[in-house]
Amino acid sequence: MIKIENLSYSFPQKELYKNISFTLENNVHCAFIGSNGSGKSTLVDMIIHPDKYMYEGKIETPDNFRIGYVSQFPQFDAAKNQTVFEYIAEMFHNLQKEIADICVQMETSTDLEPLLEQYQQALDAFEAIDGDNFESNINKKLNLADLEKCKDLLVESLSGGEYKLVQVIREMLTFPHLLIMDEPDVFLDFDNLNSLKNLINSHKGLLLVITHNRYLLNHCFNKILHLENKELQEFEGRYIDYNFTLLQGKIETLALAMADEEEIKRNEKIIERFRNAASNYAEPANGKSLGARVSLLERLQARRIKPPFIALTQPDISFHTNHPLTDEMVLKLTDYSAAFEDILLEHVDFEINSNEKIALIGSNGSGKTTLFRDIFKHTLDSIELGENVELAFLSQEQEEMLNFSNTIQEEFFELGFSTVDEILTHILKYGFNEESLSQKIGALSGGEKNMLQLAKISVGNANFLLLDEPTSHLDTYSQIALESAIQNYNGAVFMISHDFYSVVNCMDYAYIIDDKTIRKISMRKFRKMIYAKHFSVNYLEVEQKKKELETKIELAMKASDFELAKTISDELEKLLPLL
Repeated sequence: MIKIENLSYSFPQKELYKNISFTLENNVHCAFIGSNGSGKSTLVDMIIHPDKYMYEGKIETPDNFRIGYVSQFPQFDAAKNQTVFEYIAEMFHNLQKEIADICVQMETSTDLEPLLEQYQQALDAFEAIDGDNFESNINKKLNLADLEKCKDLLVESLSGGEYKLVQVIREMLTFPHLLIMDEPDVFLDFDNLNSLKNLINSHKGLLLVITHNRYLLNHCFNKILHLENKELQEFEGRYIDYNFTLLQGKIETLALAMADEEEIKRNEKIIERFRNAASNYAEPANGKSLGARVSLLERLQARRIKPPFIALTQPDISFHTNHPLTDEMVLKLTDYSAAFEDILLEHVDFEINSNEKIALIGSNGSGKTTLFRDIFKHTLDSIELGENVELAFLSQEQEEMLNFSNTIQEEFFELGFSTVDEILTHILKYGFNEESLSQKIGALSGGEKNMLQLAKISVGNANFLLLDEPTSHLDTYSQIALESAIQNYNGAVFMISHDFYSVVNCMDYAYIIDDKTIRKISMRKFRKMIYAKHFSVNYLEVEQKKKELETKIELAMKASDFELAKTISDELEKLLPLL
């Protein structure tokens, strides 16, 4: 269906791809993974709009190849005054109207031939999207996504997560030859994420989905494209199997590379002895032996197996405060209310103390971000911050906390850094490099912008972190690094998250938005609630154990201990069937 061959592309300050190739065939559901800023969104844009780019290599698609696209950041458009059903059905209604209009023209026209051609084209287009069954198809998709209750609601009344699912349904029902979705899971609550999983698995067609979501990766795809370090790896199979196969291949390659290295070192020592002998004893035999050994060494070096790229690209995220609080109140809400057209929250009372780590859980549109913005602004009498609180805020609306017109260097100079070297030393820990210093923040990927927010927060010495969807857009290793940073932080954390793993791994309690108020539940009760709706017994524990073993394997390889890596790999292989 689509073929990429020897594709290379770069822009000023950064090379993205170097001779990458892959194919995508019909009915494949392909996950496109890679670290933040590796060029995934750029590549899908090149597939959709190849004429926009100057690249080397080939991007081949068949004639009349239709591509559907769900953006990473869908915006409510002019259709917001339509009902959900009308919005999804818009293309079908337009084609029906076009066909009807042509029929009216044919009744009075004396030149029927061009009208008959238009009529046939419109009928073909209608048939291509299964127009005869469009009402039934829309209802089936809405039911599958648990959105049948929204059918007659206005689009503008939907939450962001609901609207994202409606976008997915709308694109799926155009029956494109290829449907591309760029991080469709971002900001989805637990229920909507499960609905997205059902939609993906029900889709009969070619899918290419950029995602870092561990739940979707484990449950939705039969092919993996992994873009890393300017190269691309193509794998036919599940993500769980891909990760295991990748690790096994690295272990085997590392063992061969180490054996080659030992043989090269042994020959280098022999050559050194022959050179000493040739210097001390001018005999032809010594010179001949030296020449033979040098030739052998050159052959060994030429065929030397390259050590595997150890993909432990986990950034060094850390938070700390010079003013930790002990047994103090950091945040208190008293009879707090919030409204946006309708009442979102009312009569909310709760208190967070120093060193507590609390997750705020609620469906899309329930008022979570509104509450966080009110806390950050701190202008309402119903919100009280502790006397000694120093607050830092990570916003899902990234432009709130970052100046998109700044370069990274300018952003940190404004933060108080005094030298370029000082800035570089800091941002290297967060996955950026020296070339990044002059990059405009607005040109960064969504994940890079979140990493930049985290890099700024880490130097602020705040003792209370307000984090609104901090794992959104982050690659898997960055998510794990963030979880570790939160666990080790000696201050209080209040975090909005729809990521199962981050909540379970980092938080002490959960605050649940329910019936326009907020109630506190234990993490044990939260886990039980999530299991009942989404997971089989012990799924999260098994997934966490899997990730721990994968990380241990990477660390063992980094230490060149391939025997330990192989032992841990055997343990991992026994664990995978449980997922």
